[in-house]
Amino acid sequence: MTGPDVLASLRPRLPSPLQEVEDVRFARHGVRLLLKRDDLIHPELIGNKWRKLAPNLDAAAGRPIVTFGGAYSNHLRATAAAGRLLGLRTTGVVRGQELADRPLNPSLARCAADGMLLHFVDRSTYRAKAEPRTLAAILRAAHAEDAHVVPEGGSNTEAVRGCVSLGGELSGLADVVAVACGTGGTLAGLAAGLAPDQRALGIPVLKGGFLTAEIQTLQERAFGRRRGVWSLDDRFHFGGYARTTPELDAFAADFEQRHGLPVERLYVAKLLYGLVILTEEGRLAPGSTLAAVITGRP
Repeated sequence: MTGPDVLASLRPRLPSPLQEVEDVRFARHGVRLLLKRDDLIHPELIGNKWRKLAPNLDAAAGRPIVTFGGAYSNHLRATAAAGRLLGLRTTGVVRGQELADRPLNPSLARCAADGMLLHFVDRSTYRAKAEPRTLAAILRAAHAEDAHVVPEGGSNTEAVRGCVSLGGELSGLADVVAVACGTGGTLAGLAAGLAPDQRALGIPVLKGGFLTAEIQTLQERAFGRRRGVWSLDDRFHFGGYARTTPELDAFAADFEQRHGLPVERLYVAKLLYGLVILTEEGRLAPGSTLAAVITGRP
């Protein structure tokens, strides 16, 4: 059985540290930059993965966990690690049947080493995974009908409510709180936990412009209505999920050198790059304090 006592035994570092950094690209515009170091919450359940997974593990009440992700999913890795640490059976439904006959990449190999059963499905089935009949068929094929199902990216009602504490930890400490967004659950909870005079900013790492509706739906399911002041800027996905460019890599390496912070490329680098551009564009008022949530590490 899981529960608050078992999860506490994993010794998460909460609240996560808040670090001020001196960066001329922000300072010359009168903007103070804080880094919310959620990457330091736990060595294996990193960042928003702890905040989103912990309430789902509690809701599972010891049942196996089934969840979903692509071949490089941070969420799959975190779920597999949680299963090993807590003695829970985990199954990862992986997008791409063609991957079943190939050697596992390092991300999926780590999942398997942590005891996760990998179940590969074709991409059309994966797209329909939320439909009840398709989901039931996937669970039968994976021999996991009794499992607690966690959606792709971990974003569901439990996860959104779990991320409210992130906003609470930053309440009154920054004018704007920014976070990179994949499925939107972290932003949905973060915005709900901030004070009324604060706003949350999401930087999507996927292209498509669909997240606004997704986040509003997540908030309505979790709280009954839209909560907090939040917005998205879709310009900094660099081609889509798991894609980077030489420009982004150079930016991340420079930020690492300036501040001694290992910069994860798929989420955090895009967030920080976007914030530099927004500051240069004058989107952040002089004299304001900006907090960037560091949700992962390389």
